[in-house]
Amino acid sequence: MVQSKGKTSRPESAAPRAGRKVMRDADYEALAQFRYQVRTFLAFSEAAAERAGLTPQQHQVLLGIKGFAGAGAASIGDVARFLLIRHHTAVELIDRMAKLKLVSRVPDPRDARRVQLRLTAKGEEKLRSLSRIHLEELRSASPALSKVLWPFRSRTR
Repeated sequence: MVQSKGKTSRPESAAPRAGRKVMRDADYEALAQFRYQVRTFLAFSEAAAERAGLTPQQHQVLLGIKGFAGAGAASIGDVARFLLIRHHTAVELIDRMAKLKLVSRVPDPRDARRVQLRLTAKGEEKLRSLSRIHLEELRSASPALSKVLWPFRSRTR
């Protein structure tokens, strides 16, 4: 704030800009409810992974390899991007998962520098089991999630 002859005024850069929406209490409430619902689901997911004998990160790797690879196979770089971690961290994670026989490395037939990742039968089964209960949880949480997301869809905010 800038003081001028006993008056306080905003510096030019702090003045509200035209077109900037004013934050209302309802906006904060919607964001808080959204964060709560996301965190609730993540807590469920982490506990489910641990009950299945996996770390939450290992579960995310299995899901990433199966769900994000599409028609092609995932690489360690893909896993790093999917989990938002560094490449060398993904290498260490894949090493541990390979020792647990959850994933395997397969040379890319088109590029010898690249290694493809595949789920083993054990990895597939763990992922299938976890995915079933995650889908059930999402189905049961869907009404609450829809209610929380509704304010973000509204154009008249």
